[in-house]
Amino acid sequence: MIQIPEYFEFQNPTKIIAGQQALTSLIAEMKRLGISQPLVITDEGIVKHGLLKKVKQALGDATELLEVVFDKVPADSSIEAVNEAARLYRDKKCDGLLAIGGGSVIDTAKGVNIVISENTEDIMKFRGHDRLSKKQQPLLVIPTTSGTGSEVTLVSVVANSKANAKMLFTSALLQPSATLLDPEMTISLPPHLTAATGMDALTHAVEAFSCLQKNPFSDAYAQVAIQLISKDLSLSIKDGANKTARYHLALASTAAGVAFSNSMVGAVHGIGHTVGAIAHVHHGVAMAILLPHVMRYNLDELYETYAQIIPWLSPGINNNNMTTYQSAEEVIKWVERKNAELHHLCGMPMYLEDAGVKMSQLEQIAKQSLNDGAMVANPKEIDVKDALDILTSAFRKDEE
Repeated sequence: MIQIPEYFEFQNPTKIIAGQQALTSLIAEMKRLGISQPLVITDEGIVKHGLLKKVKQALGDATELLEVVFDKVPADSSIEAVNEAARLYRDKKCDGLLAIGGGSVIDTAKGVNIVISENTEDIMKFRGHDRLSKKQQPLLVIPTTSGTGSEVTLVSVVANSKANAKMLFTSALLQPSATLLDPEMTISLPPHLTAATGMDALTHAVEAFSCLQKNPFSDAYAQVAIQLISKDLSLSIKDGANKTARYHLALASTAAGVAFSNSMVGAVHGIGHTVGAIAHVHHGVAMAILLPHVMRYNLDELYETYAQIIPWLSPGINNNNMTTYQSAEEVIKWVERKNAELHHLCGMPMYLEDAGVKMSQLEQIAKQSLNDGAMVANPKEIDVKDALDILTSAFRKDEE
């Protein structure tokens, strides 16, 4: 059943270039955007694994276009990294940004864009929603993971180490100018990161399909993402060199990113951001662990919506003799089975305790998570006790 709100807005200004050999379009896109001296933002792992070299090879004789490189992005994008990269951008008189990496790299590039375009030394002044006023510098993105969707989103998440929190910056102005989805760039992603980022994308899609700002267009993107992830995530872990599966996951990540940029995400992200900030759990791992528990919390409000997901899942579920509520429960059980499968395939943690979270941290996480902007779009209100109950249920396996 298509749900059509009385009013909604939808946009996706990012140009998407996708497919085998998509990297060969980089020079043309740089010319189209008027970039002659980009600041390349990446991390040491990307350089170490030869992915920056692959991008340069795609440029042929024009490798001098990528001479200015900032490769010190940490695992969680930070204010310090943003400011250091922005200084390099100014010193080298760059005229655009090229992000090569996963979510932290892309978030850093967006943060640099804020600092440069708003001509500021204090990015914190622009924390929150729609605080930007200046046109941003052209930003090209080449994702090396398939999960965050940052290559098309209006969100940047930057860690504030002093406050032990992750800061959200949201604005349509932050959406990249173009993204190049080439499966060659995700072939080397190890199984545990493939699993975590894939579940991050699945969470984006499920929350986009069920949060308060959902609309028919975001629903369509969410559906594509769920179908592709359910079909090809496990295959990408079992056979990392399978370019078709890798390509499908890249498309799923981007589709989910478009979806939640327009419909927003909910409590899985609101609580998960805080789990990452306080307990330093990988974002995708936090998403995978929390997703079924938040879905179960939302079930009485969302069972009709969750039930619609069943036909998109692989392997399929025969729900002919189920009520709508039972069908919704089966979707949650499918997510739990997927987490168990990923744990078996690559050791991805299934519970917060296994991911390094301490019981003593749960109350602080519950309280702080209520300040996360993602909580606003969750279809069911959550207070501290609710958040603590969700965290407790996700902390360790129930005793049989």
